[in-house]
Amino acid sequence: MSFLYSITAFIVAIGILVTIHEFGHYWVAKKLGVKVLKFSIGFGKPLWSTRRGPDQTEYILAAIPLGGYVKMLGESESDADELSAQEKARSFSHKPVWARALIASAGPAANFLLAIVLYWFTYMAGVPDVKPVVDFVQPDSIAAAAGFRAGDRLLSADGENMDGWEEFRLYLFDKALSHETVKTEIADNDGRTKTLVLDFSRLPKTERTPGFLEKELGLYVWHPQIKPVIGAVVEGEPAARAGIKPGQTVVSIDGQEVNDWSDLVALIGPKANQTVSMRLSSADGTMETVELKPAEKTVEGRTLGRIGIGPAPLAFPEELKTSLRYGPLEAAGKAVKQVWRMSAMTLKVLGKMLTLEVSPKQISGPLTIAQYAGQSAQGGMEHFVLFLALISISLGVLNLLPIPILDGGHLLFYAIEAIKGEPVSEKVMLWGQQLGILALVGLMTLAFYNDITRLIH
Repeated sequence: MSFLYSITAFIVAIGILVTIHEFGHYWVAKKLGVKVLKFSIGFGKPLWSTRRGPDQTEYILAAIPLGGYVKMLGESESDADELSAQEKARSFSHKPVWARALIASAGPAANFLLAIVLYWFTYMAGVPDVKPVVDFVQPDSIAAAAGFRAGDRLLSADGENMDGWEEFRLYLFDKALSHETVKTEIADNDGRTKTLVLDFSRLPKTERTPGFLEKELGLYVWHPQIKPVIGAVVEGEPAARAGIKPGQTVVSIDGQEVNDWSDLVALIGPKANQTVSMRLSSADGTMETVELKPAEKTVEGRTLGRIGIGPAPLAFPEELKTSLRYGPLEAAGKAVKQVWRMSAMTLKVLGKMLTLEVSPKQISGPLTIAQYAGQSAQGGMEHFVLFLALISISLGVLNLLPIPILDGGHLLFYAIEAIKGEPVSEKVMLWGQQLGILALVGLMTLAFYNDITRLIH
């Protein structure tokens, strides 16, 4: 996947999400009679601007596509005091506290609404998934203790029917974070239905890392064997420099036969910075041998070799494929439930990060988001739409956190004002905003650090 493709997908995704968010603020402000001075998508130097409407609102497209803003008349109380009586009628700070709270909450609300609409359309069109058939149960695991066996098919969780593995996986992940129990209904190999209980209270309260659910639950869904066919070659990595191309099959490494992708990983892993000989076959039957030196990557504290290739897409048997497709009303209900569940899960994960039960390493910055944007776009429109919905939910939740300079921080100040009967002083607001900026700078620094660490490793 090219860097340019990822950046393009990222800009499109962020552009859509920021526009919807800021339009939420803009639309409610206009409806409540507040004069909007500027509507900007992006920060920094304007690339394009125009003035429109009776208020001559300036619409701006700026150079840095990482956010946006809506500037309203009288946002600062000190500025509002200099307004004429006619202007005060349309001043933001002269509106009642409930109106200001509505304007502040409209941005996140627009993101949640967008996510609902996106999920609604994808559920009606059909979301590709895999039937939740168990392939392997780790001995002495939570799944083994519950009585799961290979070949079992998951039917429901806590009374909620689920037809795809991703639905189950998200539900189980949510319950695992809370150390709750889940009552599942399954159909075994003989077609008999059983009720099995997964007890997540057995999970140790230690730092969570990617893949912890499968590892600690011990339940793996069926998937086809990953053949050693190269599906992608990363530019600038050892494989690309050696002339390896997508579509070739790895036959052997240093004389040892390679039967599937796990063999390839096992043979390359210990060979960081060592020359290896790789035998390859092409689609036309021609064979060639190349030599290359795997670069280093760090996985869970271990140094392993990497050559910059990825497997060809998995080919699932037709009998295990499914498409989650619903009628308009059922799809709408599923969409609302999904947005609610994902929002609650996002808050739960953030809370677990504070207690270090979920690793802060999971915080992603723009580089990782760009990578995911590119991957989802390459996967097809439905994958990109689902990616947009997920990021829109995250944007909505994060903006509602009670951090000054975020929408949630403004809502906190308005709540204090409603209780006290008078606005929070500008001195306190300024102090809070400075703390908020420090918190966001710290968060962005951590996100960029995680991004760069992932790229290096």
